[in-house]
Amino acid sequence: MDMLTVLPSNFGYAIFTYLYSWIMLGYLAVKVGGARKTFDVKYPTMYSDTHQVFNCIQRAHQNTLEVYAQWLVFQTIAALVYPLSAAVLGAIWVTSRFSYAWGYYTGDPSKRMYGAYGYIGYFGVIFLSISVALQLLGVY
Repeated sequence: MDMLTVLPSNFGYAIFTYLYSWIMLGYLAVKVGGARKTFDVKYPTMYSDTHQVFNCIQRAHQNTLEVYAQWLVFQTIAALVYPLSAAVLGAIWVTSRFSYAWGYYTGDPSKRMYGAYGYIGYFGVIFLSISVALQLLGVY
């Protein structure tokens, strides 16, 4: 079976959202690597006892990784039925992770909330996934 005939025609937008998320994760990882050099935090140490800014940079990356797997699952389920909506919601979530990180990078953890708008994208794909599940179960 040809994959292009199985996937919805707009699924390409969702694929671009995945690529965008890959760029975002790479950026966050590079920032942690740079901070390790700047603050002299050697591997495998995860957090510094003396450098709050390093910890904020590390946390921005770590927190994103903590939710990334769930986002991928819900993003994919939603995109299989609602590819354009899922792509928009996914782009909102990915963009918010930059805002979240840039706020955190200031060293003031409360500024991570600059990325709070990402909940629109995150919960949006969860709600779309619930819709897909209900449709598959014949509830509506």
